[in-house]
Amino acid sequence: MLTNGDLDPRTLSRLWEQQWPECPPFAHWLRGHYPDRWVRFHSLPESKRYPDNEAEYAVVLDRHYTLLSELDPGADLLIITADWTNTAAITPHRWPRRSQVAPSARHWQTLIEEPDDPDFHAYTQLYAELRPWCPGIVDTVLRAVADDEIGGVILGPSDLRWLYHPYDGGTDVILPTCSERDALRERHRTWLSNHPSGY
Repeated sequence: MLTNGDLDPRTLSRLWEQQWPECPPFAHWLRGHYPDRWVRFHSLPESKRYPDNEAEYAVVLDRHYTLLSELDPGADLLIITADWTNTAAITPHRWPRRSQVAPSARHWQTLIEEPDDPDFHAYTQLYAELRPWCPGIVDTVLRAVADDEIGGVILGPSDLRWLYHPYDGGTDVILPTCSERDALRERHRTWLSNHPSGY
């Protein structure tokens, strides 16, 4: 389990490898590697993608915090945010919005996604921090995600027993077991996609 005192790259990497050995921490890969434990919820009625006013932002945040509260992070919530660079070097504030919504995050690791074009390399720079859990603690992060200002966000408890990937339009949740996934999905059936695949 992580604590503020030991949230260093090696500790977090070891914990990730123990809990999620089949997938590196690319947020958009999670549903493909753990399809039997994955469920997607939409963040607005009728699968509307983006909020247009404060009333709709309130719905988006209420749905996120309802789910996160039911998942129960415990004392702390782990927040992983991402930047993208075209070199392996860390470029501070390349994506200013990420550093604005997660100013205390520390660099965790650099991932290389195999490109289709061998002459192009994309590097994902991951940052991590722990915040004391309470509803409202990640408002700025969730609003930035809802507006498609940042991406690649992963939230989770300090033991990483589940993962929560908000995106512009909804969230992907990866649960410890199929039965827990099914129970969460059943409780919030009206937030599910009408698409047969669940997308």
